[in-house]
Amino acid sequence: MKQEKIQELRISFESIAQEYGHVEFWLARDLQKLLEYGEWEVFEHVLKKAEEACKNVEENVSDHFVIVDKVIKLSPEEELKLKDFMLTRFACYLIVQNGDPKMEKVAFGQAYFALQTRKQELLEERLELDERRRARLKLAKTESLFSKNIFERGVDQFGFGRIRNKGDQALFGGSGTKEMKTKLGVPKSRPLADFLPTITIKAKDFATEITNFNVENHNLYGEKEITKEHVKNNKDVRNLLKNRGIIPEDLPAAEDFKKLERRVKSADRKLLKQEKSKKQKKK
Repeated sequence: MKQEKIQELRISFESIAQEYGHVEFWLARDLQKLLEYGEWEVFEHVLKKAEEACKNVEENVSDHFVIVDKVIKLSPEEELKLKDFMLTRFACYLIVQNGDPKMEKVAFGQAYFALQTRKQELLEERLELDERRRARLKLAKTESLFSKNIFERGVDQFGFGRIRNKGDQALFGGSGTKEMKTKLGVPKSRPLADFLPTITIKAKDFATEITNFNVENHNLYGEKEITKEHVKNNKDVRNLLKNRGIIPEDLPAAEDFKKLERRVKSADRKLLKQEKSKKQKKK
């Protein structure tokens, strides 16, 4: 199918969308015409198959297929009421997926919705990856400030390691840094945080931020005082998570942060390449 035809069909589909109370919907009879089904009875059969598909994915059919009456004025005194449906975008997707792919516009609809679904999946994945990336970089910055603060208060690099390990024990229910790395399969040379899920990274960052604040605000000095403060903050954050049903040590390992960075950079390069290609075609 040529690019011009795809664009024409895409615009046609979007043009028949309506809105009610900020909710987007399509009317079944409008979609019937667009997909070039001649008879309502044939199209209604496709609708029923789509409703079954909706049930199979455990979605509430009435949320996506709402029966309405379409009124046609035959004359000033006479009108005809026809059964119609208000459809969500998901309902339209199910309809085209259950339509006849030999029909050009149905085939387009299948490709169109598959593309839209994939775009949404990619967008959600990218947002999730970016959130974890930002959280990891933020923790690295917070821990860098933490090490600077405690080095200025009589704690050497070995003491910093011990304080951080005690904090991890408090956060992970008794499992220190080494134990958690073994549990999650983290290579010895890599930081534990590179393999933690986003919520745990943020928990570590929050506890360390509080420690940083109190170390400076209360002018804490020495390994013993700072360890006590850091352990308390990690215990408090752990209790907060536990109260919401989240047990930090039971969460599975996340994707290696370094691989994540490479994947995001690769996606950016591909996107840049695609944009350059589009611009060159327009010239």
